[in-house]
Order: sequence, then C-alpha cells, then structure tokens
Amino acid sequence: MSAFIISLLVLVGGYFVYGAIAERVFGTDASRPTPAMTHADGVDFTPMPVWKVFLIQFLNIAGLGPIFGAIMGIMFGPAAFIWIVVGTIFGGAVHDFISAMMSVRSGGMSLPELVGRELGPAARHIMRVVSVLLLVLVGAVFVLTPAGLLDGMTPAWAGHWFWVAVIFVYYMTATLLPIDKLIGRFYPIFGFALLFMAFGLMSVLLFGGYDIPVGFGDGLDTRYADSSTHPVFPMMFVSIACGAISGFHATQSPMMARCIKNERLARPVFYGAMVAEGIVALIWAAAAIAFTGGYGGLSEYLSAHSAGDLVHDISVGWLGTFGGLLAILGVVAAPITTGDTALRSARLIVADMFKVDQKPVLKRILVSLPLFAASFGLMLVDFNILWRYFAWTNQTLAAITLWACAVYLARHGKAYIICLVPAVFMTVVVVSYILFAPTPEGFGLPIELASGIACGIAAVGLVLFARYCRALPRTGAAGAAD
Repeated sequence: MSAFIISLLVLVGGYFVYGAIAERVFGTDASRPTPAMTHADGVDFTPMPVWKVFLIQFLNIAGLGPIFGAIMGIMFGPAAFIWIVVGTIFGGAVHDFISAMMSVRSGGMSLPELVGRELGPAARHIMRVVSVLLLVLVGAVFVLTPAGLLDGMTPAWAGHWFWVAVIFVYYMTATLLPIDKLIGRFYPIFGFALLFMAFGLMSVLLFGGYDIPVGFGDGLDTRYADSSTHPVFPMMFVSIACGAISGFHATQSPMMARCIKNERLARPVFYGAMVAEGIVALIWAAAAIAFTGGYGGLSEYLSAHSAGDLVHDISVGWLGTFGGLLAILGVVAAPITTGDTALRSARLIVADMFKVDQKPVLKRILVSLPLFAASFGLMLVDFNILWRYFAWTNQTLAAITLWACAVYLARHGKAYIICLVPAVFMTVVVVSYILFAPTPEGFGLPIELASGIACGIAAVGLVLFARYCRALPRTGAAGAAD
C-alpha cells in the first residue's frame, strides 16, 4: 500500500514541480494570442473553456490505453510502477506539453510539419507517412475493439459487422463536424466518467482494506513466467505507453492547441492531462494485482479471461451496479472517442500537408474519404498484427517527437536537456525492441546485441544533434521566429 500512495503523491508533486520547470523552460506568455483567437474558423479553430479542453485532451490521449496497458504491463512487476511515475513526469508529460506549445506557437501546426521544421524535409515526409498511418491504424483498431464488445452484449441480429458499420458512420460524422458540435459537447462527459471510475477504484484501494502486493522486496525482475521473451527492458517500455509516454498524444495535442484560449492554460491542459492519465494507469495497475491477489493470480486470470473481463469484474465487484455501468461506458466509449479523434487528427495532418482549407465541408469530405477507406481496409487485417505494430510505431513516434522538441528548445536557447534525455532513452527502447522482438514482428536478435546496437544508434543521434544545433541560428526567445 505504501508504494501505491508514494507513487500517487510523486505523480501529483511532479505536476506542480517538474511541470512548472517545463513551463518556465518553454516560456508561456499569457498576453500572446493563441491560434483559437487568431485563426478562428468555427470548425477546428474554436475557443473553448479550459475545463472542456482538459477533459477532451484527457479522453483523446487516454482511451483504453492506461487501463488495458496498465493491466497487462503490471505483469512486468514493480518496475511498472516506477515506469508509470518516472515516465509520466519526465517523459510523457514533457513530450505532450512541449509539442503542444510548439503547435500553439506555430498557428496550430500539426505534428509532421512541426517535426519537419526542426529536423528537416526528410523527417517531415517520414512523419507525414508514419503519423497518418498510425492514426488510421488507431481508427481501425478502435472500431474493432468496441464492435466486438457490443456484439457480445446485444441481440444476434446486431452482429459484429453491424456495430462496425454503426461506429464507422459515427467516426465519419465526428471527423467532419465542427469540433464544438459533437466532441465539445459530449466528450467532457465521457472524460469525467473515466476519471470518476478511476477515483472510485482508488477510494476502494485506499479504504477498502485491500492489500496491494507490488512486491518491491522481491526485486524488479519481470513477473512473466517466461522472462526470456518478456524482459523488463525493452518490452515493458513499449507495452506501457499510454500512462507513461505515447507518441500518439503528440498527434492529438495540435487539435486542442487550436482551441485553448490562453498559453498559461497549457500546463494544466497538456502536462496535467498526461499526469491524470498516469494516475489512472497507476490505479488500474494496483487494482489488477489487488483484485486477483498478486502476479500469480493475475496471470492465471488473464490466461482464462480478457483484460476487458477483468475491468468489468473489478468495477462491478468494487463499485456495484453503478460501477458496472461506468465500466461498460469506459470500455465501449473510450476506444470510440479515441478512434474518431485519431481520424480527425489525420484529416488535419493531410490538410496541412496539401494546404487545403478545412472550413468548406466539401473539402473536409474530400480530404477524409481516402482516410476512411484506408481505415476500413485495415479492419480486414488480423487484429493481433495490427496491435503489435501499433505499439512499436507509437513509441517510435514519441522518440522522434522528443528529438524535434529538443532541437526546438536548443534553437531558442532553452534548456533542451528536458527533452534530450527522454529522446535518447526512447530511441534506445524502440531500436532495442524491434531488433529483439521475435520474427516476423522484429529481427529476433539476442537482447545484449539488440541493446548494444540501440545504444550505438542513440550515440550517433547525440552527435548529429550537437552538430545540428551548432548550425542552427539562435533567435533568443522561444517563439520570436516561429
């Protein structure tokens, strides 16, 4: 129990201490007009209250990630607790906040254009492809997941493909409508429900007399039975993405960067939403081992049931019928609200790429149709294959984004170390992962060789970063020449 409480306190303290440091490093300016004011179009650039922007950002970046990812990730043992806390404060929240502020300072520019400006045309083209592919992949995955769940809860006439069609039509509607018409009205409700469920579980954990067998006294080794295929490094750092650090977040932040009314609200919205997600992940990780009695019980449960079943059983068992309703709302609505905003972000990226004005609805439709077709086509691919490549692509995107953030800060004479350190670490993680992962997903190299190559590539990146930064003109204050 003490490990859980300390982890919660450190996460909250991280927002106030390290979040303030990140804000000071960037240099937010309350007097500077935001894109929501200077580019208002009633479609994507729309000023909204900060509480709405926070809840939408939280729901967009969370979905089922901090729930399912934490449940599966806690099987790596107490190291998962450390990663959720440290990864959130020094990695994920900094990643989300700095990339979002770069977008705010650049007129709401989407992620590939931001990365391209900092790392060059080649990086821009790569990020355009990777970002759109990732977002379309998210759209496909998060149609299949809730459709399968709804199929099991509804009459036989409403089968799997019926729900796929219903959800996909909704996706198209949410992607095309102005952001305040559907997303702005309903997503804060879903975001609040997700937070309410998590804090209800936290109350049970703290005051319900449950033991949380984190197991720090038994070391930080993985708790998977086969440690050779599930080592903590690098597998845990890819398995637990949402709730620690996730490249997907940087594709979502520009959407809210176009709605925030004041730069001083960026820390509670972007850094704060990531800390909230870390807290949710920590709660579900603790709940999973407390409910099942430990790592052995959790492993046995997951061998016979799905993570979704565990979410339902915990919610109903600890929160009663109301908890069960919240669980259904969370498990079904959360992926849907992530999938549609993923496709909306893909539309914005493509529109930025080809300089297509998104105020006319016809142009929004023309940009979106190929994205809808690609997402539907990916639904025909095996789900497990989709998910494996989503996880690695997601963390690779985070590493690239952090490099771009570090260059941005260096270009403006800021303390780029806050982005450089996590950039180097995530580079080692993603390169190690793809080299170590078994074929056909990866190359199946021994972990020692994979890690050595990854460290070498990260070292080359450091050298190139140093040379690149020396060649960049300094503008003095962040934003002066954005």
